[in-house]
Amino acid sequence: MKSKTSITLSEDVLRNVKRAARKGESRSETIERLLRERLSEEAARRAYERELALINLHADELNAEARDVLTYQEEI
Repeated sequence: MKSKTSITLSEDVLRNVKRAARKGESRSETIERLLRERLSEEAARRAYERELALINLHADELNAEARDVLTYQEEI
């Protein structure tokens, strides 16, 4: 379902929206697509940061385990 809304944008932003439009795409469709893309990128960035924080939280333990595993390798 779509909701109608009104926003005020500066002329330079509107020019950039026009440039970003795909063939046959309305201004509203362009703005919605660009927002969806940006929101998706932001969600991916937040997920990456959460995962990185979790890895860093357990980094010492994971590194100790990796060092232990390496002691079982034979020299070639």
